Amino acid sequence: MGQREGRLASAWQGHFEPKRVPERVWIGCEGCQATLFRKQVEQNLLVCPECNHHFRVSAQERIAQLLDADTFEEWYAELQPADPLGFNDRRPYPERVTAEQARTGLKEAAVVGQGFIRGIRIVFGITDSNFIMGSMGSVVGEKLTRAIEEATRQRLPLVIVSGSGGGARMHEGIFSLMQMAKVSTALGRYHEAGGVYLSVLTHPTMGGVAASFASLGDFILAEPKALIGFAGPRVIEQNLRVQLPNGFQTSEFLLQHGFIDRIVHRRDLQSTIAQLIDYAMP
Repeated sequence: MGQREGRLASAWQGHFEPKRVPERVWIGCEGCQATLFRKQVEQNLLVCPECNHHFRVSAQERIAQLLDADTFEEWYAELQPADPLGFNDRRPYPERVTAEQARTGLKEAAVVGQGFIRGIRIVFGITDSNFIMGSMGSVVGEKLTRAIEEATRQRLPLVIVSGSGGGARMHEGIFSLMQMAKVSTALGRYHEAGGVYLSVLTHPTMGGVAASFASLGDFILAEPKALIGFAGPRVIEQNLRVQLPNGFQTSEFLLQHGFIDRIVHRRDLQSTIAQLIDYAMP
């Protein structure tokens, strides 16, 4: 083949070579299995426009969605987890924490601070399932406890958004389990002082988180079809050898049985929280 023919062949091949679609343009919906334009989903607050499936939201995204722009001030960001047990499974616990910090951009599974929601100053906390499934270690419990104590001192409304599928963090053993009682005790003192606590449950809210502070709100809201409970449904079925009812441990099931107060679509969450605070605060 001559030089001219080679150039023609290359041009012909390049003309008909299929163009690659840039990565992260499309996203699959776990609810209806539709393939969605990612930008459209993000503009819809990470909710599927076809079936209203609520995708998981990171701590940073949740802060941007719920709080007034540029009002969030993070507290206690310097707190770092220790390794009290010298825990080692597939890798040492400190290595796992360092890897999670690099991957998520978070220091721990909880972020707390203060901000404004529809002009109302609040103390705000959130657990992020991206960081070791949002499990509750010593730092998570300490951050939440300090935030609750500050809300008590300043007489501010408290909002905690729970997204923890890991419950108590096994890497810290009994130190992790102690956080359930510590955070719950702080909430008891906050309640006695007349505080208003709104707990928002998202997918998933499980284990020790669901069994402690997530279930102690004066108002308990949940996003649609969130998995909420202590042990997961498969664990319960395998151990008790029973057939669980349809929708067991979903937001809808819990609302029907009186465990939560309201299911709120993500687009309405900010306004609902603001209305409840305005109603409840003196």
